[in-house]
Amino acid sequence: MEGASQRKCEARSAGAVIRKGNKILLIDRSFFPLGWACPAGHVKKGEKPADGMRREIKEETGLAVVAPRLLISRKHIKNKCVKGSAFHDWWVFECRARGKLKIAKREGKDIGWFSPEEIKTLELEPIWRLWFRRLKII
Repeated sequence: MEGASQRKCEARSAGAVIRKGNKILLIDRSFFPLGWACPAGHVKKGEKPADGMRREIKEETGLAVVAPRLLISRKHIKNKCVKGSAFHDWWVFECRARGKLKIAKREGKDIGWFSPEEIKTLELEPIWRLWFRRLKII
């Protein structure tokens, strides 16, 4: 959290670890920051983090969230994004999802379910490498 105490947070993001058996849903991002990541995105002004997470998952995957549980809530995390923000407040949930999986082409090049062993071999988006390590997934 380099400089976190001296910097104002520029953005808020939320995402979810969506499980199906022992596998986790990941998207290969089409834009910066590149890499495989759980569905996630910016929380809009006036939106609660859980609502932003639900919206982002629906937009990116077509799935509806079931039984979300907050895993991580962190302020002022160094995390550059496509909109130019250098720091974010982050919320990471765990949930199941229902519906038909369909990737939004503007969001990702590919989508799939991966075991923790498979995730270790992927080029991960940097913030998700951090979250997976903190959650002891990798």
